[in-house]
Amino acid sequence: MNASSFAAFLALLLVTGSVAADDKLLPGTQPLTGTNDFSMEMIAGIDRFLDRELAASVERRAAKWKRDFSSPEAYAKSVEPNRERFKKIIGMVDERVVPVQLQYVSTPSEPALVGEGNGFKIFVVRWSVLQGMDAEGLLLQPDKEPLADVIALPDCDWTPEMIVGLTPGVPAEAQFARRLAESGCRVLVPLLMDRLATYSGNPRIRMTNQPHREFVYRAAFEMGRHMIGYETQKVLAAVDWFARDTQGRTPIGVIGYGEGGLLSFYAAAADTRIAAAVVSGYFQSREQVWREPIYRNVFGLVDEFGDSGIASLIAPRVLIVEACRQPEVAGPPAVQKGRAGGAAPGEIKTPPVAAVEEEFALAQKLVVGLHPQFTMVKNGGGAGQPGSDASLTAFLKAMRSDARLAVNFPPTIKSAATARDRELPLTYHESRFHRQFDQLVEHTQRALREGEARRAELWKKPGLDLSNWGFPLAKDSAAAVKKYREDTRRYRDYLWDEVIGRFPAASLPANPRSRLVYDEPTYRGYEVILDVWPDVFAYGILLVPKDLKPGERRPVVVCQHGLEGRPQDCADPKKGHKAYAQFANKLAERGFITYSPQNPYIGKDAFRVLQRKLNPLGKTLFAVIARQHERTLDWLASLPFVDGDRIAFYGLSYGGKSAMRLPAMLERYCLSICSGDYNEWVVKNASINYRNSYMFTGEYEIFEWNLGNTFNYAEMSWLICPRPFMVERGHFDGCGEDEMIAYEYAKTKRRYDMLGIGDRCEIEYFNGPHEIHGVGTFDFLHKHLNWPKR
Repeated sequence: MNASSFAAFLALLLVTGSVAADDKLLPGTQPLTGTNDFSMEMIAGIDRFLDRELAASVERRAAKWKRDFSSPEAYAKSVEPNRERFKKIIGMVDERVVPVQLQYVSTPSEPALVGEGNGFKIFVVRWSVLQGMDAEGLLLQPDKEPLADVIALPDCDWTPEMIVGLTPGVPAEAQFARRLAESGCRVLVPLLMDRLATYSGNPRIRMTNQPHREFVYRAAFEMGRHMIGYETQKVLAAVDWFARDTQGRTPIGVIGYGEGGLLSFYAAAADTRIAAAVVSGYFQSREQVWREPIYRNVFGLVDEFGDSGIASLIAPRVLIVEACRQPEVAGPPAVQKGRAGGAAPGEIKTPPVAAVEEEFALAQKLVVGLHPQFTMVKNGGGAGQPGSDASLTAFLKAMRSDARLAVNFPPTIKSAATARDRELPLTYHESRFHRQFDQLVEHTQRALREGEARRAELWKKPGLDLSNWGFPLAKDSAAAVKKYREDTRRYRDYLWDEVIGRFPAASLPANPRSRLVYDEPTYRGYEVILDVWPDVFAYGILLVPKDLKPGERRPVVVCQHGLEGRPQDCADPKKGHKAYAQFANKLAERGFITYSPQNPYIGKDAFRVLQRKLNPLGKTLFAVIARQHERTLDWLASLPFVDGDRIAFYGLSYGGKSAMRLPAMLERYCLSICSGDYNEWVVKNASINYRNSYMFTGEYEIFEWNLGNTFNYAEMSWLICPRPFMVERGHFDGCGEDEMIAYEYAKTKRRYDMLGIGDRCEIEYFNGPHEIHGVGTFDFLHKHLNWPKR
């Protein structure tokens, strides 16, 4: 053998020999051992990783605060940026109606006066909050000049009438609204959305078992609002009215229990006009908030705040934490006949007093330089009723030093004899509740309708706002594309940092392991595992054609499965899922290298819990997936037979969701194909009038914070641009409607056309369901990956 032949032989060993002669391992990898279910092991590992991240969030919060303790005024100024971020993450982004109008609600047969107590009268009232949204409840007006103005917030399953004593349902000792009125306060009691499911759904489409709070939460969350934010706005509208009515002469306090305790707490943190707050049956560590009902899910809550951090926004004002029995909630309402299931799991349990004390001590420590006026009351050893004498006395004293708590004699409420009274508690309460529910839902739908305009405002930047482009279009396409890449970088960062959430890059060496799992006539298949962080790894199946030539580097197509899928669904030559049509195998037979990764949306509630754990950290499941794919791209590019500049992405269903988000963030994907998912995505998520909306299904993890005002699928595709992008759409695919897809795609296509690169953007419709078609998309891959057809 001469020297040139020997050199060629060595090259063959290096390139193909490691895959052919020693075909059980990929080059540069260690043997992969074990027979574990790697897909579910991935879920379990991410779960452990997130538990550590949640625990570590407590110490990391300090970096987000710059507290100045030199004076109360300096402190308030120093935490104002945190206060503004807090208001944003609870959805307080809409301007309230000015001035607030409070009205007595009456008709010729139903006077506003519905009862009298010891030294006060009870009126039915309504007050304006946001455009198209009012608050309703009861006003307890003292017979004398009020000592203080109070917003009293019952748990959401209690009506205003219950904590006033007009109707049964709350023990007399827990009727704190009545007791404060008897003590000389003017008290306003709002109605809150309860945990029943009576109106959750659209009777023309589908009714669900979601609690009313969850049903509002879903659409609101997508549009940067929140059930919590809406009701906090109702509380602060009441503060607006009190402040205007008395010209600030009378102190204002808030008190609440359960869900009302949450609102009391959040309102006081958001508005410094509130002099004192009682938080009963709510305060504790929030690192386990993912166990609670989803309508308490706040994006970034523990990353910056936690209950101790929120308390620090109230300092140096008065905060009274009452440890008592919390409203016990085992889960959402049971599924009833004629209703769909799918409500998110979540429970509320009374925490040990020690847990409340620990968080309270942390709150005190955060503001020790201010000498905070924080008090903790343990009622009945932490298991008593809300509204103890100690809590109410401290609350009154905080607002007026001469105030005295009235003796808690048996209530002496007299109900007025009206038609409204005869209807209580059912007909009147239900009509009022339904009205309030409809207003909340309609506000989310108005926000949905306005979302496209809000996104356009976000994208108004020279070079990106197409309304400023004239005709003819870009004369120098290469220069226009280069400038476009530069102009869109800030939006790529915004998507990753503010919407998806960005974890630090992989902290462990990749330590690649592989093993041969398929040996077909034209290709071999290998299972691969790569380390990312402790307990977190990337996993997938690489298909390598057998006809690789010495020194040849080929393009790779990353073939992504959908919901509850596995790499084998795409890449197993014998048992692949029919929806994927063995597209990874078919592409390998055409000479492409393919890699089918496991994405962690498998295991039903097991993976949805991951999303619940991620959201309080200000992150989503794709924050993990992005770093897994980043590690995968590094490894693929390191293989001697891979062209690292030609790695494409092609995904179906949830894999199509990945095709929109991952290449938008990771520019090393040179091309993206979205199959069975491209859509007017925000409408699909948040509309109550679209039959296939996620508002009616069990995918409670699908909603992404404020996505509707930032990135629909057109905007995500603009971040993939100028790289080639394609949509694959079956006419009978229930993921959307052809008209919805066409409307959104038109915005994508126009962006490419106006840059002079319209040939890089395509859509293919086919007569078929939710599946890989593999015709026009395969041609698209051959064309843009510069790989000849076979």
